[in-house]
Amino acid sequence: MERRILRTLWVVSILAMAAMLLMVTFCRELFFDINLSAGPVVFFSLATMAFFAEYVDSSLGMGYGTTLTPVLLLLGYEPLEIVPAVLFSEFISGTAAGFFHHKYGNVDFRKGTQSRKITLVLFSCAILGTVGAVLLAVSLPKTVVKLYIGVMIFAMGLLMLFSSSSRIKFSWLKITLIGGIAAFNKGISGGGFGPLVTGGQVISGVSEKNAVGITSLVEGMVCLVGFVLYQFVYGSLNMMILTALVSGAVISTPAAARTVKVLPDRILRRALGYATLALGTITLIKLI
Repeated sequence: MERRILRTLWVVSILAMAAMLLMVTFCRELFFDINLSAGPVVFFSLATMAFFAEYVDSSLGMGYGTTLTPVLLLLGYEPLEIVPAVLFSEFISGTAAGFFHHKYGNVDFRKGTQSRKITLVLFSCAILGTVGAVLLAVSLPKTVVKLYIGVMIFAMGLLMLFSSSSRIKFSWLKITLIGGIAAFNKGISGGGFGPLVTGGQVISGVSEKNAVGITSLVEGMVCLVGFVLYQFVYGSLNMMILTALVSGAVISTPAAARTVKVLPDRILRRALGYATLALGTITLIKLI
C-alpha cells in the first residue's frame, strides 16, 4: 500500500513539474505582466509548486531551481525576490532530503564512508568552480552558454540510458571532473548542476540511490553559500515567497526519500536518464 501511494505521488509530481516546464517553454506569452499580490491563495499555490518541484528534485536529484525560477519570473516576480528565496528553500530542503536519504538507507553519510567523501569532493568543486565561472561569465555569450549546457545535459541523459544494463567501475577522477564541470555550469548560468552531478555520479560508478542522496545534500550546501553571498551583495528578501517555498519544499522531502528507498534500481536509473534527457532537450528548445 505504501509503495503504491508513493509511486502515485512520484508520478503526479513528475507530471506537475513537466507541466510547469512546458508552460515556461511553450506558453510564455500567456503569462506576461502578471503580478501576484500576497494572500493565502498565492501562498498555497507557491507552496504547492515548491512541493512538487522538490519531490522530483529529492527523488531524481534535479529540477527544483530549473523549474521554479522561470515559472516565478513568468508570474511577475522580480529576480531579486526569486533567487534568494529559491536558494534558501533549496538549502533547507536539500539538507532535509540528505537527512532522510541517510535515515532510510539510500546513502550513508557517516564519517569515513565513500558517500561522505564524494559529497566533500563535489562541494569543494562546486565552490571553486562557481568562483572561477563567475570571473569568466562576462565574456561568454548567453546563447553559447545555454547551447553548451543543453548539449552536455542531453548527452549525459543518453549515456545513462545506454549504459543502464551495465555497472561501471567507480572513478574518483570522473567524480572530480563532473563536479568541476557542473559547478562551472552553475556559475555561468545558475543551472545545469543537479542533472550533471546526479548523472555524472551514475556514469562514474556510484549507485543511483547514493547519487540522488549525495546530490540533494551537495546542492543544499552550495545553495547556502549562494544565499549568503546574495544577501551580502543585495540584502533583499521577500519573506512571503521564501516562507511559501520553504514550507512546500521541506514537506516533500521525507516522502521523496522514502520513494527512492522503495523504487527498484532499474526504474530509478531509467527515470534519471529520461529526466536528464528531458531537461537537456528543453534547454535546447528554449534557444529556438
